[in-house]
Amino acid sequence: MTLQAHVDRYVALKRHLGYRFVNNERILRSWAAWATSRGDASVVADTMLGWACDASSSAAAAKRLSVGRRFAVWLQAEDPRHEVPPKNVLGPTALRRPTPHLLTDAQISALMAAALLLPPKGSITPHTWHSIIGLMATTGLRRCEVCALHLTDITADGLVVRETKFQKSRLVPLHGSTVDALDRYLTRRRRCGAASEHLFVLSTGRAINPDIVTGMFVKLARQVGLRGGPGAPGPRLHDLRHRFAVRSLEHTVATDRDSASRHMLALATYLGHNSVSSTYWYLEATPVLLRHIARQAEHAHAWRASS
Repeated sequence: MTLQAHVDRYVALKRHLGYRFVNNERILRSWAAWATSRGDASVVADTMLGWACDASSSAAAAKRLSVGRRFAVWLQAEDPRHEVPPKNVLGPTALRRPTPHLLTDAQISALMAAALLLPPKGSITPHTWHSIIGLMATTGLRRCEVCALHLTDITADGLVVRETKFQKSRLVPLHGSTVDALDRYLTRRRRCGAASEHLFVLSTGRAINPDIVTGMFVKLARQVGLRGGPGAPGPRLHDLRHRFAVRSLEHTVATDRDSASRHMLALATYLGHNSVSSTYWYLEATPVLLRHIARQAEHAHAWRASS
């Protein structure tokens, strides 16, 4: 069996388990082509290390080796001729959590206003970008989920988000103001006569690639002064998802703090997470939450002192 055939089997297994496995598939196919060109019929540790080191950066090299090594471990379990490279020989690949930028309402309004000035003037394009930013800010949807929405996914009960991460589907209820904003967008979209079944389209009538959304957000953030030039840190598109999670929890502790635990379970479901632990990744300490923690600590201390 060829190395590419082994990759086919591994990718099929991962997708059967619910993983999208897009980037990792690309990485493994790159390794298989590299190893095959060198005459390898099985995993050779030195060849995999050489392929990993050919990456564009040290971080990319470590990522390559991490993905390749997991694949090698899987293969070696059924055939000991496959070698497994040493772990972390090119450095650790633990995912570091970037500090999120919790954008204010005014900053999001500025981004949406800037989107309306995008070319082509008078087309659906500016309104599409305007609506995408607003929808992501008010629902916490992932970029791929927003781009994959179809016209038929808008229902009286909310948005139907179909087969996203881990091949799960869910219903996302919408606030009345969000429903009104989508209605206004749909009115403009009907005028452009786009034939696509996707909800969000550009002036060409075509759907949007999720990668383009990230670049457009950075462009708009620079225009309104939220980011510097290339390489400078600043708000990311994914920060809209962080913001939604944090503001949602802030509202809960401010209005009904006793229901915070139930809210976390509901929030995990709303965001499309498999477990509440994944949702904690999106939370950030804010003055509102810290004040709540301080009050709870004071209450607990006072109770102990009186008992």
